[in-house]
Amino acid sequence: MFRAKLLAWYDTYARDLPWRKSQDPYRVWLSEIMLQQTRVAAVIGHYHEFLRRFPTVEKLAQARESSVLAAWSGLGYYRRARMLHAAAKVIVRERGGKFPETTKGLRELPGVGRYTAAAIASIAFGRAFAVVDGNVERVLQRFSGRQLVGEEFWQAAEGLLDRERPGDFNQAIMELGATVCTPRAPACLTCPVVELCATRGEMPRGAQAARQKKREIHYALDCRDGAVLLVQRPHDEALMAGMWELPQVRRPRGNATLAFTVRHSITTTDYTVRVWRNGAAVDIPGKMIALRRLPRLAMTGLARKVLRQAGLMTTSRSIEAPRAFGSSN
Repeated sequence: MFRAKLLAWYDTYARDLPWRKSQDPYRVWLSEIMLQQTRVAAVIGHYHEFLRRFPTVEKLAQARESSVLAAWSGLGYYRRARMLHAAAKVIVRERGGKFPETTKGLRELPGVGRYTAAAIASIAFGRAFAVVDGNVERVLQRFSGRQLVGEEFWQAAEGLLDRERPGDFNQAIMELGATVCTPRAPACLTCPVVELCATRGEMPRGAQAARQKKREIHYALDCRDGAVLLVQRPHDEALMAGMWELPQVRRPRGNATLAFTVRHSITTTDYTVRVWRNGAAVDIPGKMIALRRLPRLAMTGLARKVLRQAGLMTTSRSIEAPRAFGSSN
């Protein structure tokens, strides 16, 4: 009954997402990696752009890492992009461009864990493997009325799985958690399986999410002669290794003037970013990068945000003439 009701609801109300238009394993795999720890709305544009640059796993395998990171810029968690690139090389060089069809084979690829392997195997190849992510965990907890832990989630998911349509079922239960059985104020009145649910949304609250920390940082914007000053993060850096960014300054000096302010959030920290020009970058070692190179440069998401705000890049990643600097919140 649960399977039938859930699949009927999914067939009618599933969101129209670009990666659902194909069972091509490359596209399924790409979407699943992008969606890890990232909202659907943030992924859609990057998904289209990434496929435009690397339409096949062969193209991805042939690309330089810097080009892959540039296409990934803005999604964060750059280790995912590096593992994606490494896995593409394995698929092309060791498997003749063919994806493994089982979870065991898929988990041998760099960056592919239990959840991602089950998602690819079920959605792309119709293999009967259940998935468990945060959305599925929430549905299973509420549906069963029990505080499940660890392997209990996977056992519960396997017990409910529709083995005739495993890919659709897995997407349906994740969709239910993302759009109806939400963390706060679940829409139980619109839930297709509410009559079968043990709790109907009411579960004891777990630990509260960590409060957002606030931090202020300052960047220097030195743009002249069709180029902008950037610095490269060390290649052994724990986060965003080798990525390019604007030079950070402890505090503005001399005749530096505030160009604008932007807000930026990374995991549990909210940043107020103040961008300075007119001498703020004095004595800072870096490299002047031509504006025409920016769209394909592996930059941090914050650097792209600042350069777009400055009018040195557009949201379509093409270069436009710089506009006058102003202030912005």
